[in-house]
Amino acid sequence: MILTLSSRRKLITVAIGFFAGLILLIELYPIGITLLNGFRRDIVILSGQGFSFDQITGRSYEMVFANRQYMAGLWNSVVVGLLSTALSVSFGAMAAYGISRFRFAGRNVLAYSFLVFRMLPQMSLVVALYMMFRAIGLRDTIWGITLAHTSFNAPYVIWLLIPFFITVDRAFEEAAMIDGCSRWKTFLLVFVPLARPGLVVAAVFSFINSWNEFLYALILTGVRAKTAPVAVSGMIGGEVLTWGQMCAASSIMLAPVFIFTLWMQKYLIRGISVGGVKG
Repeated sequence: MILTLSSRRKLITVAIGFFAGLILLIELYPIGITLLNGFRRDIVILSGQGFSFDQITGRSYEMVFANRQYMAGLWNSVVVGLLSTALSVSFGAMAAYGISRFRFAGRNVLAYSFLVFRMLPQMSLVVALYMMFRAIGLRDTIWGITLAHTSFNAPYVIWLLIPFFITVDRAFEEAAMIDGCSRWKTFLLVFVPLARPGLVVAAVFSFINSWNEFLYALILTGVRAKTAPVAVSGMIGGEVLTWGQMCAASSIMLAPVFIFTLWMQKYLIRGISVGGVKG
């Protein structure tokens, strides 16, 4: 049987849709299980019983919201995420602007060094950071864990924003300079607005990276600056496994990321497409 061109296109579209739906189902399955188990009791989860509507209860959420350590960790995650995102995007944008618009010796080496630094495993750096922060009094502080998160977010932001700044026409820059703008004003008034989609993408991914980070938060914090992922792991007791509370706490952590991502969705799509095509 010989398929026409239109039939082939329809078949390819159906196949792509099927595999995309399958991948989406695989990705959403653990999230669905987490959301579901947050409304079930621990004994029901551990027994392996099938789901039924009479199992639904809000007890786990009540206990999580009454858990002061978790709520403090959740607040710390919000503060650290916002601060590290602001620092990473601010300094990363300035560094990307300098690398993309100025010619100097070692420019390409410097650009690739940020990518290499981002690829280093966190375990190879966390011990040195622990010793340094302990020596200068930044261990178990909000600013300490913020700087640690900025250290792995900033290289990612720089590498992401370089293509956006490179594609800005020099005519805009020259016009601003002729009008009397300094380099700083040119950066703020010309490049920042034109690179806004890239800045939004960098901000979203920086926040998500900081929000989900566990290793640095585990080793570099103690009690005062503990973040939400560490607080959730602390719910694993030696004798009792509070799966319901862990799932409820994890579900609460999903909410800010989903809301933030949906809010920035149009900027994300535009930024990723512009960076992918023009970068």
